[in-house]
Amino acid sequence: MDQHKIQECVEALCQSGCEMVRATISAMEDGQSIAQTCGLKQDEASAVLNELKTIMSVYDRRNS
Repeated sequence: MDQHKIQECVEALCQSGCEMVRATISAMEDGQSIAQTCGLKQDEASAVLNELKTIMSVYDRRNS
């Protein structure tokens, strides 16, 4: 697993804002492929999804 590619993907997705990250999480959970992860292996895409969920859970707790 290429941690650098995973981190780059997460950072790029986060640059698009919270609403887009939430939409991306939802799409990935539904099994849809998204452009930002098309160059990643399945385990790397899963790692991106998990990282996005972790980031948003922290963000959501701060804003509750």
